[in-house]
Amino acid sequence: MYLITVLGNLLIILAVSSDSHIHTTMYFFLSNLSLVDICFTSTTIPKMLVNIQTQSRVITYAGCITQLYFFLLFAGLHDFLLAVMAYDRYVAICHPLHYVILINSRLSGRLILRSWIMGALNSLLQRLIVLPWSFCMDLGIPHFICELKHVIQLACSENFLNNMVMYFVAVLLGGGPLAGIIYSYSKRVSFIHAIPSAQGKYKEFSISVSHLSVVSFFYGTSLGVYLRSAATHSSHSSAAASVMYAVVTPMLNPFIHSLRNKDIKMALNRIYGMAGTKATIFLR
Repeated sequence: MYLITVLGNLLIILAVSSDSHIHTTMYFFLSNLSLVDICFTSTTIPKMLVNIQTQSRVITYAGCITQLYFFLLFAGLHDFLLAVMAYDRYVAICHPLHYVILINSRLSGRLILRSWIMGALNSLLQRLIVLPWSFCMDLGIPHFICELKHVIQLACSENFLNNMVMYFVAVLLGGGPLAGIIYSYSKRVSFIHAIPSAQGKYKEFSISVSHLSVVSFFYGTSLGVYLRSAATHSSHSSAAASVMYAVVTPMLNPFIHSLRNKDIKMALNRIYGMAGTKATIFLR
């Protein structure tokens, strides 16, 4: 699954960067999402594979804090990029005449840069909250990664304020983009129904369904982890939900965006055709 995730997202990045026909803001955001997905899975899965191979589940304190920092960084980036992509499609469908003016290369770069800054500040804040804690001697995380809520439960000191900060930041940085995504979809649905062409309706609906599928997988499973942890302490169900948004969702993204996207499939076919032509010339 890890290899499929890395190779699939690398193919999308290669297709977008090498094909001038799809050098648009939508695919620029998509290639950044693929890069974040590769980094997101690479913060946890290689360590888990090493643990399985060596039959050792030990991780150092510095390694745990470092994994926690990058996990929160790329999870937040994934969240912000989904909101940015929703805004891009909202402007393209609801304000097509102003799309070139509103969504240009300068704004696209700023949106990506701001997403990185907000993600880095969020993960840094959470890391600074964790560092001063005192932990008990018997440290055992019932999970395959150093997730924030499990690290909080290991603290010997009072962690009520830490829990409040964690949930406040989750609601602020997770709920804000989610509210924007829901609003954009409510507007897009009404505009798609107003499109007179059946082909135009199908194209916009296909793109919307692809993006909505990614949003549903990511938000549904990640919110399930934290909301379920507030009601129950089942480590098995929490780990299963974490696998869904930390492993399965990044793996499904290339399939969702490529199998339902004609432009990506055409770009991949061009790359395959060029590779085949070069191979034929070399063999002769």
